[in-house]
Amino acid sequence: MYEFLYILDDREKEVITARFGLDQRRELTQREIAQKLSISRSYVSRIEKRALMKLFNEFYREPYKRNNE
Repeated sequence: MYEFLYILDDREKEVITARFGLDQRRELTQREIAQKLSISRSYVSRIEKRALMKLFNEFYREPYKRNNE
């Protein structure tokens, strides 16, 4: 999964890393991330959703790219 994080912008990467504990720390709630970044919880939710969609699309596109090259 880490190999796909390159497609995320810095804020998306920060939210996903904190949300799912990818930095080897505990998982943070959207509210905690919002407080840390000084943004609203709903904005964190939108960033998270956008980032997950990017990761999902890249993850499922990758095998197709490999088979057709």
